[in-house]
Amino acid sequence: MIRKIILGALLLLVVGGAAFAQMGPGAMGLGDDYFPNLGNGGYDVQHYTLDLDVDVETNTIIAHVTIEAIATQDLSQFTLDFGDFNIRGLTVNDQLAVYLQDGTEFTVRPVEPLPNGEPFTVDIRYIGTPEPIQHVIGAIGWINYGEDVYVASEPAGAASFYPVNDHPLDKATYSFRITVPEPYVVAANGLLQDTITEDGDTTYVWEASDPMASYLVTINIGDFVVQTGEGPDGLPIRNYFPSHLAAEGEAAFARQPEMLELFTELFGPYPFEAYGAVVVDRVLPFALETQTLSLFGTGILDGETSGSTPDELIVAHELAHQWFGDSVSLSQWREIWLNEGFATYAQLLWVEHSQGEEAFEANIAGYYSFIANPVFITQGTSAPGNPPPDELFASAVYVRGALTLHALRLRVGDEVFFDILRTYAERYRYGNSSTADFVALAEEVSGEELSALFNAWLYDPVIPDMPELGLSAPE
Repeated sequence: MIRKIILGALLLLVVGGAAFAQMGPGAMGLGDDYFPNLGNGGYDVQHYTLDLDVDVETNTIIAHVTIEAIATQDLSQFTLDFGDFNIRGLTVNDQLAVYLQDGTEFTVRPVEPLPNGEPFTVDIRYIGTPEPIQHVIGAIGWINYGEDVYVASEPAGAASFYPVNDHPLDKATYSFRITVPEPYVVAANGLLQDTITEDGDTTYVWEASDPMASYLVTINIGDFVVQTGEGPDGLPIRNYFPSHLAAEGEAAFARQPEMLELFTELFGPYPFEAYGAVVVDRVLPFALETQTLSLFGTGILDGETSGSTPDELIVAHELAHQWFGDSVSLSQWREIWLNEGFATYAQLLWVEHSQGEEAFEANIAGYYSFIANPVFITQGTSAPGNPPPDELFASAVYVRGALTLHALRLRVGDEVFFDILRTYAERYRYGNSSTADFVALAEEVSGEELSALFNAWLYDPVIPDMPELGLSAPE
């Protein structure tokens, strides 16, 4: 590691000249309030091609990654987020380039500077063992658990296995060519285009043609069987289950088409080319809304509950994220309520649809009672709009975030409320938004001044009353 840094630094000092005099380096970080070093400035990635030859048993990958990007300033050098691998080759626009590798910061200096507005291509070949990245929520990224592999990267684990601009502000499309020994199966984002078997190995070719945040990229390698179906307007559904749990998987996800119908009606057209789930053969403490192919552990197949939330609601929750979190992505990680509050409210909308109004109102009352507990207030984790960096996934973000939306619904009425959600999903489709964007849009669509409502629900330590439902916080 030290040798790589020294060699790279010496080369960076040697290479250059007058052409670089008017250029500048891209920023090392996109200025996220909580994680300022995540992502990088100076360029906008358009497409990644990940060609990985995976030895599951030794957890070794031989990789060839191509990055197509556009410079957003005159660039003398730029940085990617990337783990510690043995670099076998690096070119920018087909010319050899030099690099400085320091932790997860991988700085590249091309032989010729990159003019603002011009496209460029980075080609990197490397070999090594992907290591999970330790973050505030634990180990994230590429996880090899002995016999199988899954990828779960929220908020910033993608750099564990490929060079990337690792922040939701820089979305891109993806091509995957993942080669594994038979009889392994690969499930990834988008649509499976081809399988090529040769000499005991199979290459799975997947294409994700809609913009995707890097933390939503997933590659899953295991003994899977695929179950296919159809959603609204012929939408392809493909679910990947461990072969010995295929029947349980089919039962657990049987209502996906009905959920898709409901959410399409409430939120607008489904934003991607396919949907489905992958269940890895391991109990996981989470589920993740990986784009077009939500990730679950085997706990979702037990027919009972995972933690305090019924399994069916977890299926609905991750599906709803495809609109809110995946298609419409946050701009700052501190505003994660825009992901989790929306998906949690969507699972309650599924209750309203599938179980009726009484069950829905009972769930709202239960959520309110839970989050109004004085313990949350004394711990300082009660306000979802600005959670501490190590509390991004606190209960308040999910539960009080959802109640914020219900408070808005009670204020403006059902017709206007769902018009707000559909307009929001359409306006920021494939892009990024902020809390300020959502508040402004809600005021625009409703014609009402709503800042006081949002300030009270998102930022006040004490949960507001819901007099329409007879709910109030304890004194």
